[in-house]
Amino acid sequence: MTEATAATPLDLARVRLQSALTARHARARGGGPPAPYVVPLGAADTLGFGHRDPYADTRPAANVQLTSRAVLIGPWGGGPRDAACGQCLAMRWQRLRSRSEREALELGYEPRGAVRWPVLTAYAVDAVWAAYSAVLTGHRGHPDTEPVTRDAATRVTDPDATPADRALPQVTRVDLVTLATATFPLLPEPLCPACVPEVPDTAEAARMTLAPTPKPTPGTYRVRTLDSYALPTAALANPVCGALGPDVWINPASTTTAPAAGSHFVRGYAGLNDVTWSGQANRYATSRTLAHLEGLERYAGTHRRRGTSPVTDSYTALAARSGTRVLNPADCGFYAPETYASDHLVSPFDPDRAIPWVWGHSLRDDAPILVPARLAHYSAGVAADNFVFECSNGCATGGSPEEAILFGLLELVERDAFLLAWYGRARLTAIDLTTATTPAVRSMLDRAALHGYDVHAFDTRMDLAVPVVTALAVRRDGGDGALSFSAAAGFDPAETVEAALSEVLTYIPHLPYQVAERRAELEEMERDFTKVLHLKDHAQLYGLPSMARHAAEYLEPAAVLPLEETFADWEPLRPRTDDLLDDLRFLRDRLTAAGYDVIAVDQTTPEQRRMGLHTVSTTVPGLLPLDFGWSRQRALLMPRLRTAPRAAGRRPDDLPEAEIKAAPHPFP
Repeated sequence: MTEATAATPLDLARVRLQSALTARHARARGGGPPAPYVVPLGAADTLGFGHRDPYADTRPAANVQLTSRAVLIGPWGGGPRDAACGQCLAMRWQRLRSRSEREALELGYEPRGAVRWPVLTAYAVDAVWAAYSAVLTGHRGHPDTEPVTRDAATRVTDPDATPADRALPQVTRVDLVTLATATFPLLPEPLCPACVPEVPDTAEAARMTLAPTPKPTPGTYRVRTLDSYALPTAALANPVCGALGPDVWINPASTTTAPAAGSHFVRGYAGLNDVTWSGQANRYATSRTLAHLEGLERYAGTHRRRGTSPVTDSYTALAARSGTRVLNPADCGFYAPETYASDHLVSPFDPDRAIPWVWGHSLRDDAPILVPARLAHYSAGVAADNFVFECSNGCATGGSPEEAILFGLLELVERDAFLLAWYGRARLTAIDLTTATTPAVRSMLDRAALHGYDVHAFDTRMDLAVPVVTALAVRRDGGDGALSFSAAAGFDPAETVEAALSEVLTYIPHLPYQVAERRAELEEMERDFTKVLHLKDHAQLYGLPSMARHAAEYLEPAAVLPLEETFADWEPLRPRTDDLLDDLRFLRDRLTAAGYDVIAVDQTTPEQRRMGLHTVSTTVPGLLPLDFGWSRQRALLMPRLRTAPRAAGRRPDDLPEAEIKAAPHPFP
């Protein structure tokens, strides 16, 4: 694009900056930086949703990008396997923009702005040239008057950056208003069309060969410690090109845990969604690491980020192919017909309509299987496959594929058991928490008591043997924030109790205030459950004291038993080997013996692979899936809700329709 055809103030400013930098480059002595190439950033969509970027063909080669507020120099540095280009930077940068900016860019609106903005003063251009020369040659003095030195360019990086951050390409930002300069690491973009040629997804690539996975001890289920992962924390969260968001924030006002969190917008089938990732532990450093790991898990789970194109065809056509295994979406549940009739965001599944599919692996059959992309990546999808809103059910991250699959399956078992207990009105056994004598549990109970809450834990197992624990915090005075629930599943009962309690303690400091702020809305939901639409509605609804009547089974448990006695029947079954694969096989065999397939889809992104992480989406068709929104409850229509209580020995017959609890679940 030339100055004659430039239409926006940003394009005009680009021409001026290009001219000024080119002139300074021509005056530089031999051995100076490479020739500058400037492109504008922020006036066109670089993610491929809106109007075509007029600089799409040349942006990958750009080493200077001009925004309305700053100049971004780079990417520079990094090793051969970490190559990133100007398009990588542009895509990362755009994902961090505000909702209004992204909507304007990605929905095809024409940009509007000041007639001459940004203002490029002579001293601003000098600052940009000085930074450009410094980072691309290692120079530290004035580039027009002092000889160039070839010191390591990493002199300009943050001295506190981790080794993983220092190994990456870098981007230097010069603020055009304050002239503040800062440098940030950049993870290469796995969906960059210039760096990553797309290839078809294949059955062979999806095939998983599970291998022995040594554990530190028989009772340890994470193969590596949290601090053993080489996380490039600055590349994951920074305001210029953070892969997960612009920042990680802590909440020093929390008096129950030391939470850390971050967020970013993800464009899905329902528009831009604010995806939050967090960690809750008793130390902020641990919480930050957990938050980064959860953020990476959601980054991998929302969209396929492996440079592969899906298989696009109808279920009918795929099922007719000889030798091709295909997951029937009906086995994972559909919404009620009235939901499809009234909800414009969803449509009934049509087996003859072509939709995108991804390859997964059946652990039961030890063979590849096609899975609807919408069930494997919960923000992916097209208009043709909007038959369900999936969430992060069964997605998990670990230090090996076996670990990730195990924890994904445990989450499915946890949520299935929670829904069976809630909708089936199960009378549960409470765990006497005075017998859970670990310091962590005692500390959490004491901190909850300071907030005026009593915390209870329940054995929520149904027919699958593995410990599932529901935690319930009850406000003693019956005020706002009356009830708060959480759940966990695991092979170690004591650790499972601790995990459930840790999660519920994260919610209780804020729940009373959330209820007070939304009281009128929540009372409307209580009168009309169809107004329960979003994830937060479910948990906050049970902050209303009057909703406690729906939780009578938890407030009046069938029995109260010590921890060891509660899970005494589990201990003889529990695998106690040094190989995590034995634990995974045990859980797989329990599920397949109950009549279910066990499917894993590898979601691992290139960024995660370099960190030693693996992420999978697990699916067990037939287990009750967790949904949010009262009109979108697949579990209420699935056979397992009626048969599992009998299979678990909780009743002699199938659950009658009249006994199903017709109230939204309180899962947070």
